[in-house]
Amino acid sequence: MSVRVRRVYESPEPEDGVRVLVDRLWPRGLSKDAAHVDEWPKGLTPSTELRRWYHAGEGSYEEFSGRYEAELDTPEAAELLDKVRRLARKGPVTLLTASKDPEQSHASVLARLLGA
Repeated sequence: MSVRVRRVYESPEPEDGVRVLVDRLWPRGLSKDAAHVDEWPKGLTPSTELRRWYHAGEGSYEEFSGRYEAELDTPEAAELLDKVRRLARKGPVTLLTASKDPEQSHASVLARLLGA
């Protein structure tokens, strides 16, 4: 399986494969045509409360990761994770985020859970 994480503001590349936006909110200043998003599973995104907590700098990335994984322990999230896994078995998948530091974001947690 090939899963990678990129910023949604970066230009699409042929090796992106299926482009999956993993943010709850649409990225500011980016048109849907320019984003080239194939999937937008909002049920895989962190809750508003968790997102605000983390962006306020109230906890570490490790604590955020644990809380986020706990949020993903729902039937809806499991179904959506399975869908993205199936896509990754067929070809490359790129998880897209507007985060300034994708490696310290929920997108990297998802990539790890997907076996990237």
